[in-house]
Amino acid sequence: MTLRVLVPQRIAPEGLALLEAAGHVVVEPSGTDIPTLRKYISTCQAVLTRTLPLPREVLEAAPDLKVISRHGVGVDHIDLGYCREQNITVTNAPEANIVAVAEHALTLLLVLTKNLIACDTELRRGNFEARNSLYGIEVANKTLGVVGLGKIGQAVAVRAAIGLGMNIVGFDPYVDTTNLDPAITPVSLEVLLATADVVTVHVPLTPATRRLFDATRFDSMKQGSYFINCSRGEVVDEKALENALLSGRLRGAGLDVFEQEPLPVGHPLTRLPNVLLTPHMAAHNNESMIRMAVHAAQGIIAVAEGREPQWPVGLPNDQPTAKG
Repeated sequence: MTLRVLVPQRIAPEGLALLEAAGHVVVEPSGTDIPTLRKYISTCQAVLTRTLPLPREVLEAAPDLKVISRHGVGVDHIDLGYCREQNITVTNAPEANIVAVAEHALTLLLVLTKNLIACDTELRRGNFEARNSLYGIEVANKTLGVVGLGKIGQAVAVRAAIGLGMNIVGFDPYVDTTNLDPAITPVSLEVLLATADVVTVHVPLTPATRRLFDATRFDSMKQGSYFINCSRGEVVDEKALENALLSGRLRGAGLDVFEQEPLPVGHPLTRLPNVLLTPHMAAHNNESMIRMAVHAAQGIIAVAEGREPQWPVGLPNDQPTAKG
């Protein structure tokens, strides 16, 4: 079966080439506003999407839509309820960016704990003597708390344990703890927050995880600890995070995702010197962008050929916490 595949955002050419080699037609719209998307999707049977929202208003304009393939992991921007109603297959690429996100989270961890933001700022001002006051900490033998023990969370944990000599505690009510790497000690969220020197979050956005980190959770964290989020911005109450940073409860935070994206200019978090910000790019490096494009294309090709895609997304009535 030949499909017309809507690709509304730029992807690596390897993914496009794979679709075309399989005989499918790539459709690239002239814009990404809702009227334009409705116009282009109306003639398509598949969508290969990155981060562009696909609400019901857009999807219902495609009466022949058969498959939506996510260039990445999270699917909270796709109307999964509509896909379930219309029997539209949804796939993603959960194994494409594991290394990229894990490395990004650990980079944030090291930059924060070594106080490199302040060191860089002071050196650029000519203050070489900052070396005698802007001390960081050693992370060896410190405790890393990993919230969300899917593939990415476990990759972070194992790398931190083996490469950095950290003690690892983890929390995830949806993961079979008997199959965890022995470096990870499963604990309750309460114990994790109270004992971890660094907390890193790797959960999808679901009703259960929205604002999981609120004022109560930040107040429960170890005094002077660090917080890292490479999952979804809505998992965090940003005002509560700001207050925890200002009060000294948290020594620093590294954030790749935000409640509102793009992050507004002048947002309060941008004014805090102990916050490291990156523009939702943890999954983006040369290798992972190619893998995400290829894996997403493979999902569409499988459906077109009547095969089960390698990474189908479940569409139950109530979305559970998926693997991070």
